[in-house]
Amino acid sequence: MGRLTQRRKVVKHVLGSEHPVRTREDVLVVEEPLEIRLGGGAGAAAGGAMSYSVTMRTPGDDFDLVAGFLVSEGVVWEKGQILAERFCAGEDEDGRQTFNVVEAQLHPGVALPETGRNVYTSSSCGICGTDSIESVRRSGHHSPADDDVRLTPELVASLPDRLREGQALFSKTGGVHAAGLFRVTEDGADAELVCLREDVGRHNAVDKVVGWALREGRLPLRGTVLQVSGRASFELVQKAAMAGIPVLAAVSAPSSLAADLAETSGVTLVGFSRGTSFNVYAGHSRIT
Repeated sequence: MGRLTQRRKVVKHVLGSEHPVRTREDVLVVEEPLEIRLGGGAGAAAGGAMSYSVTMRTPGDDFDLVAGFLVSEGVVWEKGQILAERFCAGEDEDGRQTFNVVEAQLHPGVALPETGRNVYTSSSCGICGTDSIESVRRSGHHSPADDDVRLTPELVASLPDRLREGQALFSKTGGVHAAGLFRVTEDGADAELVCLREDVGRHNAVDKVVGWALREGRLPLRGTVLQVSGRASFELVQKAAMAGIPVLAAVSAPSSLAADLAETSGVTLVGFSRGTSFNVYAGHSRIT
């Protein structure tokens, strides 16, 4: 696995200070490309692997990231559909392994995408190439619409602080997003944090959570809440819906398309969740 952080000298300006300009060392989060390759699957050439996508991410939990990305793309939806994952050869100018290429070996019964995604995915982009809400509905295998989970308003309001407490990488760098998966108790008054992932890309953090759940055999993620540190974009609602997550909560605003998709896919969408208040943009019936 590559490094998560990098130290760098910076020149800091402090207006009104006795020493307004000073040199110090800062800690930056690492951002590197990850190429995703697919091997096996129905109709695959013997010994061959197709290059499927490249995403910018923070190294770490890369197998979870790849698995979650494939769930979001509708390629897989059950644990046994990915037989194995491995790092492929990839070296920097000094001959060191970069750990920036992962191949996922798919079960022979899994239909390979006709072509690679052929879309460069930035750490803020997500699924910019997806055509419509209808395409998400057609490709989904885990519908959250019939999940009868209930949450108290107090529980919803408490989740951002509980997520922040576990953000070790953010505490060091201030430059990463986080996604935390909480399992809700039967009475809806409390929840257990079962998985937290951080990444320079908010959609990567969610993919890492979903990929962890797939590899643990936990999909669909019924009775859960996904709390994220940023805004609720269309691709985050899409990823939640594809994993069967009934509630997505964000500390910032949703987009109009995110709210539309949440409404049609049965996801409860919470935005501006900040301590004592929050807005519910879809699926309010789950908030008791």
